[in-house]
Amino acid sequence: MEPESAVTTCYRHPKVESYVRCTRCDRYICPDCMREAAVGHQCVECVKEGARSIRQARTAFGGRITTAPVVTYVLIGLNILAYLGELVRPAIVDRFSMLGAALRGPDGGHYLWQYPYPPELHAEGVAGGQWERLLTGAFLHLPPMQGTFGILHIVMNMVSLWNVGRVVEAQLGRVRYITLYLLSALGGSVLVLLIAPGTHTVGASGAIFGLGAAYYVMARRLGADMSTVNRYMTGLLLWLVVSAGLTSWQGHLGGLLAGGVVTLAYAYVPRGPRRGLLQAAACAALLVLLVLLTVGKVTELTG
Repeated sequence: MEPESAVTTCYRHPKVESYVRCTRCDRYICPDCMREAAVGHQCVECVKEGARSIRQARTAFGGRITTAPVVTYVLIGLNILAYLGELVRPAIVDRFSMLGAALRGPDGGHYLWQYPYPPELHAEGVAGGQWERLLTGAFLHLPPMQGTFGILHIVMNMVSLWNVGRVVEAQLGRVRYITLYLLSALGGSVLVLLIAPGTHTVGASGAIFGLGAAYYVMARRLGADMSTVNRYMTGLLLWLVVSAGLTSWQGHLGGLLAGGVVTLAYAYVPRGPRRGLLQAAACAALLVLLVLLTVGKVTELTG
């Protein structure tokens, strides 16, 4: 009588017969667990382990290479959703626009800031504890028939965000990009608070000016042909001057400066294992500075 042959089974599926071994760990694997390898097949776990050991490609600024500008899509979507919310409920603009300090009366009217103020009035804006306005104003835009631009306000900003944002995101990666965007928006709001605290401002322009500064710094760092970049920056700076009489130039300038500082840190921090940590530290330092400036101005306004 011939001896019965031993039956081998997949190590992940013990009830499935298998006669193929993983070329890496030498365990038996069934067809469902087989993954094509350079030679033979590997199991699922070995493929995952191999993927973790492969160094992922990075851009010159340390960001992971991405195939689609997902963050830019999300930012445009959030701005559009906020705009639709404004159309349904216009009071959103009044409540969440960037405002440093003002007074509201029992009749709902707005009054210029003074401190101390009469008991029948109450403070609103950042000085009134509404710190969220420092960022929410960057996602709101002028209503369709209001101001100089109306609906063109959001249209021009979203077109600019698409044109510049996807280029910057591709170079910085998603985490660095969203950090740049938010710090630029915050920088614009803080400069509005410092210079024109009684002014209501809305729009993504401050953040977009920050992306414009990033575009310029990155091009210089990469040694790109600066002719096109210089024309773009000339137009951006010209608009900064023209906008002084039409929109909030303080928000534009604040975003430009903040975006430039962040991208300089991204571009010129020495490469090495601590590059990401140093870049994060530079962004944290800017955030602390902006918070301190905000606290200082609010303290000044509230005596």
